[in-house]
Amino acid sequence: MTRGRYPFRAFPLALILSAIFAFSLFSMSVASALTQSRATDLSGNPIDPLKSSPGKIVILIFVRTDCPISNRYAPTIQHLSAQYSQNASFFLVYPARTEFTAQIRKHESDFNYKLPALRDPNHVLVKQSHATITPEAAVFDANHHLIYHGRIDDLYQDFGRARSAPTTHELDDAIRAAISGKPLATGTAPAVGCYISDLE
Repeated sequence: MTRGRYPFRAFPLALILSAIFAFSLFSMSVASALTQSRATDLSGNPIDPLKSSPGKIVILIFVRTDCPISNRYAPTIQHLSAQYSQNASFFLVYPARTEFTAQIRKHESDFNYKLPALRDPNHVLVKQSHATITPEAAVFDANHHLIYHGRIDDLYQDFGRARSAPTTHELDDAIRAAISGKPLATGTAPAVGCYISDLE
């Protein structure tokens, strides 16, 4: 009598264990899909820079560790981020699929960056910002509408051809417009630098 009950009790237990295992696989699949559908911080945590900065202007700066023009703009990027730190959230975005956390941390250290860095290998932020070049900037207003994307300024006329000093300051103008709520004369300007590879 007792022996005959064991299969009856074991059968629901097997179902429960199978359900738990299936749910674990489903949770892992959802977590993986979430990671792939967002940029991540350098610890691998999914992050949406717009949602993490409610009510603030958001500036995304697309860079590469090995792009000489990106690297030359490091002082300008740091200056602007310090100047507008009260009004805007700045993020460095690394879109190259071959650049991993160790490389990015070294790049931050080499150029004394203090900004939060994001990896965007699936180009979620690239597409959202219409970015094609590094360095390139995207400015989202306080309502998180994209109001500008393109070059930081016109220091570079072409790859390898730089002015002694820029004559226009598109990123600075866009940030000021976002703060004041005034419209920009133009919402984009062509950037000079290194192409973001693997764009669809």
